[in-house]
Amino acid sequence: MTEDTATTDEAESSADRSERAVVLLSGGMDSATAAYEARGRGYEIYALHTSYGQRTEDRELECARRLADELDAADFLRIETGHLSAIGASSLTDDEMAVADADMESDEIPTSYVPFRNANLLAMAVSYAEANDCDAVFIGAHSEDFSGYPDCRPEFFEAFENVVDVGTKPETDIAIEAPFVEWSKTDIAERGVELEVPYEHTWSCYRENEPACGTCDACAFRLQAFQNVGVRDPIEYAERPSYVESDTGR
Repeated sequence: MTEDTATTDEAESSADRSERAVVLLSGGMDSATAAYEARGRGYEIYALHTSYGQRTEDRELECARRLADELDAADFLRIETGHLSAIGASSLTDDEMAVADADMESDEIPTSYVPFRNANLLAMAVSYAEANDCDAVFIGAHSEDFSGYPDCRPEFFEAFENVVDVGTKPETDIAIEAPFVEWSKTDIAERGVELEVPYEHTWSCYRENEPACGTCDACAFRLQAFQNVGVRDPIEYAERPSYVESDTGR
């Protein structure tokens, strides 16, 4: 085989390979929708799940595994990141801090914020992506997140992509994809219904493994999104308040 033939074969092989994406798959509504969005764009899915000592880590892992199966993911990798729990300062990981009831009008950073979590998760996702010749990393952050979480802002993802460009091999080209970063939770629910995301296999509650509490921030924004699009959230709740301005019986 000549050198030119080998080069041509490599180029054809590369052209035949479908694009690959690592998806940060927490098991929640947003990450599940991001995974189905990535699949809809033609990516082969490499699912990365992290357990960092959060209260509902067992249920989240169960959901993430089920979603990966539903997506026919090429790989599922679970990584335990206990250092985030050891660092503390979040009601998600510190049993001494209560998970607050939802305050959907607040602009303050909530106690559920895990300091610089997304930088930690994205760093691992990029390592995983580079090791598996992936083209992108998908994360399900959205606009209602970055109103409270500084590591969910569009500027953060833009800056992180610059870090990836500088800190990986010259031939590595990995895009940081946050497809919903300018979207509301309602927009995500609407898109997920279109994509037929199996939301019955997702978990968002900050407090409980079963049933979801219905009153923490994560439950409130999730329920509101489903109520806004007129679809009943398929998971079970201890309470299912209405979070829309006028109760339309949804």
